Amino acid sequence: MQQPTVVLLKEGTDTSQGKGQLLSNISACLAISQTLATTLGPRGMDKLIVNDRGEAQITNDGATILKLLDIVHPAARTLVDIARAQDAEVGDGTTSVVLIAAQLLKEIKGYIEEDMSPHIIMKGFRQAAQLVRVVFPNTLLLVNLHFIQCIDRIEEIQISIDRSDPE
Repeated sequence: MQQPTVVLLKEGTDTSQGKGQLLSNISACLAISQTLATTLGPRGMDKLIVNDRGEAQITNDGATILKLLDIVHPAARTLVDIARAQDAEVGDGTTSVVLIAAQLLKEIKGYIEEDMSPHIIMKGFRQAAQLVRVVFPNTLLLVNLHFIQCIDRIEEIQISIDRSDPE
């Protein structure tokens, strides 16, 4: 006889699942990317961030902005973790990594809305990564190794849905 699974959650925890939750996660990540997008490039704008003690800081550095923002959404925190890993390994490109990941999420949002399985979407990402490696082996290594590393990290993060749940 199988034992029932008991899950204890804090009071007020959101327990939503399925397509609605996936779309909510994507929207949270896109909100973070929109904040950072305007800081990139030669016309990048500075952000004024005021903490809860009233201290203000002005910056256009993506890593600093992500450190100063109090991001509590779990999916958005994943973007922050990706940026921190990029900063720790390379020391630069945190904004670019967040924007690339968010753009990939933005592209799949329509497929999620059309009820495509996240497993199929991840399979497509893996095939695209393999194709890029085959078509541009030397160019990518010389020009943009960071992009391939970003794709590899995104492959590690998979979204799964329990289809047995009727919701």
